[in-house]
Amino acid sequence: LARRPARPRLPLDSARFAALLGRREQVFAIGATVLAAKLAKCDGPVVRAEIDAFKRQFRIEDAAIPTIGHLFDQAREDASGFEPYARQLGESFADNRLALEQVLGALFAIARADGPVNAREADMLARIGALFGLGEAARARAANPSGGNLGEDPYQVLGIARTSSTEAIRAHWKALMRENHPDQLAARGVPAEFIARATERVARINAAWDAIKRERGA
Repeated sequence: LARRPARPRLPLDSARFAALLGRREQVFAIGATVLAAKLAKCDGPVVRAEIDAFKRQFRIEDAAIPTIGHLFDQAREDASGFEPYARQLGESFADNRLALEQVLGALFAIARADGPVNAREADMLARIGALFGLGEAARARAANPSGGNLGEDPYQVLGIARTSSTEAIRAHWKALMRENHPDQLAARGVPAEFIARATERVARINAAWDAIKRERGA
């Protein structure tokens, strides 16, 4: 009997993954796609709502749709094996935690697409956040990305301890503003759609700093 041609395999080995890609933009696109597909699969069959959420969260150029679609279909066959992709993204974007936080936020949105985040999804998201190297405050912001709500803890938004001095908080706020500047994000290889989302993040950072200044009379 004639053998069926072998299907292309996903580059699950993180070292080979990096060598094959080379460019951070490609690492980002492939890593985010695989993580989204495996997250959608982790609690059962992938449903249309999750696919639509992926398309909304990661706006894909028309020319890339066939390739990304094929990669997504391959990755969603099995929820296991996501760790090398999360680890590689964390290493590739270690100098840009904002991009990693936004990816995690997008994954939370995909998990919520078919209902509240369940235990399997929550466990996988927690492991991805850890492999990204994100701190507790960043993971909390990713889980609740809407922001701007009354009562939101401004110290948590900035990711700094309430016991910090006003000058230390001011310096941290300035550093966050520099880190989130569109030119800085573009230079670090962050995709355009996430640069656009950084505007909302900047608004939250400024609102948090304003709230702290009012609280402290600074």
